[in-house]
Amino acid sequence: MVRDTLYASSQESRDVRARAGLASLVRWESAVVLVLLLVVVGAGLGVDGFADARNARFLMLDAVAVLLIALPVTLVVITGEIDLSVASTLGLCSAVMGQLWLSGWPLELIVVAAVALGALLGAVNGLFVTGFGLPSLAVTIGTLAAYRGLAFVVLGDQAVADFPTDWTSAAVETVAGGALPWAMVITLLLAVGFGVTLHLTPFGRQLYAIGNNAEAAAFAGVPVARARFWLFVACGAVSGLAGVYWTLRYASARADNGEGLELAVVAAVLLGGVSIFGGRGTLLGVLAGVLLLATLRNALQLADVRADTLDIVTGSLLIASVVIPNAVALARARLRRRAT
Repeated sequence: MVRDTLYASSQESRDVRARAGLASLVRWESAVVLVLLLVVVGAGLGVDGFADARNARFLMLDAVAVLLIALPVTLVVITGEIDLSVASTLGLCSAVMGQLWLSGWPLELIVVAAVALGALLGAVNGLFVTGFGLPSLAVTIGTLAAYRGLAFVVLGDQAVADFPTDWTSAAVETVAGGALPWAMVITLLLAVGFGVTLHLTPFGRQLYAIGNNAEAAAFAGVPVARARFWLFVACGAVSGLAGVYWTLRYASARADNGEGLELAVVAAVLLGGVSIFGGRGTLLGVLAGVLLLATLRNALQLADVRADTLDIVTGSLLIASVVIPNAVALARARLRRRAT
């Protein structure tokens, strides 16, 4: 009888560990990586030209701007806020680049000015959100329109396209002449820096605490307003950097550069498993989300799918990235309760 009791206890313990292991495997980030691999394999087998090194280069060049902006936006969303003005910031910084180039400024100084302008625009967002207590959704929708309007005031509807070829060539140059662009390498290094900050530092833990319960975090001594303010500044600065990349990559400064890019950024962040309510998400998941979105769009473009259909796909993924993780979280909670 004692042996039977011990055997039953041991079997129950194994069952608990198995359920706990199953719960740990049911991770949204893992699912996104798996879907990314399936899409890459499927597109490589079924879409002509997808597996070419030239196409892989263009796919990564397209993904650079989205991934760049998604890095700080991820941190902002984890704290329970959002920044929808990032694409308009990119456009305004690009327009200012064009105007300064027409005014005879050296390009080295123009790049610094564009990033500084982006940081200033992000500080405006942060001031309204943290200084005046306004909701970030309303503030950044307003600045989305305002910054885009200012871009047209600065440059109008003209395009500045006479940038030095050594700069524009450097923006699309690849490592050792292969398929991997240097721009993607630099972006991935930045992603490592953001990832270390988010996942391995006390500041990163504070961001998760703010997203889970800002009031409790403030009572615990976390500088909630200051952290959010500097995240908006980072969003603006990186968006300005993305504006520099966009301008040099396409060799054209225009007021409408990056228009609509905020949808792709938010979709990629949420698709990567970052909770729209804050407090949850990883940089690895966001990287997978960006690459999945870029791969899908690239494969559909090669398959001659219409542009409006691509927007439908992006919007559908945005909805799915909000609905499905919540359903997965409920399933994981049930598995956890059964495991205990």
